[in-house]
Amino acid sequence: MRFRVERDAVADAVAWAARTLPSRPSMPILAGLLLETQSNGLVISSFDYETSSRVEVDAAATEPGRCVVSGRLLADITRSLPSAPVEVTVEGTRVSVSCGRSSFMLPTFPVEDYPSLPEMPHTSGTVPGSLFATAVAQVAIAAGRDDTLPTLTGIRIEVDGGVVTLAATDRYRLAVREFSWSPAAAHQETQALVPARTLAETAKSLAGADVINLSLAAAGEGLMGFEGNGRRTTTRLLDGEFPKYRSLLPSETLSSALVATAELVEAVKRVSLVAERNTPVRLAFSDGEVLLRAGAGDEAQASEAVECSLEGEGLEIAFNPQYLLDGLGALDAPQARLAFTQATRPAVLSADGDAGAEYRYLLMPVRLAG
Repeated sequence: MRFRVERDAVADAVAWAARTLPSRPSMPILAGLLLETQSNGLVISSFDYETSSRVEVDAAATEPGRCVVSGRLLADITRSLPSAPVEVTVEGTRVSVSCGRSSFMLPTFPVEDYPSLPEMPHTSGTVPGSLFATAVAQVAIAAGRDDTLPTLTGIRIEVDGGVVTLAATDRYRLAVREFSWSPAAAHQETQALVPARTLAETAKSLAGADVINLSLAAAGEGLMGFEGNGRRTTTRLLDGEFPKYRSLLPSETLSSALVATAELVEAVKRVSLVAERNTPVRLAFSDGEVLLRAGAGDEAQASEAVECSLEGEGLEIAFNPQYLLDGLGALDAPQARLAFTQATRPAVLSADGDAGAEYRYLLMPVRLAG
């Protein structure tokens, strides 16, 4: 195998394919990247039996072939090469990488031992890359990180005709985002539970694509694929029953407050500086302002008032400050609306106006002493 490729193109492609490589592979060869020369250039792939990545790169191939080489080492090397064309040649069980006056000789894995990559499912529909990346990021913040509860580490994807709904929860908060897409079939209905970390990384890496193809395998196959800008990722779906989250969203509210998002974010950051680990920030809503307080007794204390518009009765409620900041940061709106039923029940955070129906962030309050 022999090919010539531009340095920036191959460095970017190798880094993208290597991002999903396992830090502790079950087999040494799964730490490798598969390089294949084809008539239209170079294909770089990775696969660990859970997630696969495949990216195409324009390259001038003079000898066809395949090889498997350490992915992280190749990523480090290509990133550090000078700005010049890169020559790659396989010589027996080693691969030569030359660029300018730099050269490297790397060992290869037996290519026949590398597992076959899964086939991409048929396209279920398409969505703009930037929209998909934003929606996934808004929801992924609420996904669980406790691997002993694997169902909560996923993002639920529901397709109902032309609407896609994403949902994630770690039991303390719930994020739900709806958006329109272009389905391949008009009356399509399906559900999937995708690992949140994989989905977040994939959506972010494909944010620059004009269009992303979303592909859901047939029932029972447990696979989902994403493709855009010559890059493709597949992931195994999670098993288990996702919580019935729609019943958690209140159907009515007794009061709601409208606050400038940026001002509230800065106030929460300042007041929470004195909040000890796992202690909340209190928010007392009244007509005209919300008073934020943290700390008590002989400990450090802080307070700050922020203007707000209140509809309904005032109340005092407490939240984990980081969870509150996560929700405010995900809104991407100048005005945040907080809707309440009572101080001991979850509050719903959303953007003001029409966008409020697209994204909702439900946050459990912290019970106040006394």
